[in-house]
Amino acid sequence: MATRNIRYDGDPILRKISKAVPAVTPRIRVLIEDMLETMYGANGVGLAAPQVGILKRIVVIDVGEGPIVMINPKITRTEGEQTGDEGCLSLPGKAGTVTRPNEVTVQFMGEDGEYYELEGTELLARAICHECDHLDGKIYKDFVEGELRDVTAEDEEEEEEEQA
Repeated sequence: MATRNIRYDGDPILRKISKAVPAVTPRIRVLIEDMLETMYGANGVGLAAPQVGILKRIVVIDVGEGPIVMINPKITRTEGEQTGDEGCLSLPGKAGTVTRPNEVTVQFMGEDGEYYELEGTELLARAICHECDHLDGKIYKDFVEGELRDVTAEDEEEEEEEQA
């Protein structure tokens, strides 16, 4: 496993559409392990392959319930809405208010090559939408209501404590 370099806003790869993964190969498994290590090392809750410079439809998420790996994720249902703050490992030190569905259903291939369906609510729904947007060249700042704000590490810690 290795930590990969996170690509930042302004890097053209973040605006490109990722390609589907036809099969789970040893190289894909290494990428997934590297993505998890990179996400955890940066204290993130999600990471998409384009954020580490790889145009593959892979996302990893952990909202505190253990890692979720989704290959070729496709959101098939959304319901309700929630408005809240979002940040992104590709825009460090920034946050903005975004409205997302409160519930989503997503279909995807797992690391084992099998197909799954997952229903997510609240933070998990937000993370799924946010990471899937990266696969289509979209960044959360495209959807921010108002302006992006500067946040410090202390602000982020306070927000995490409030959410816990």
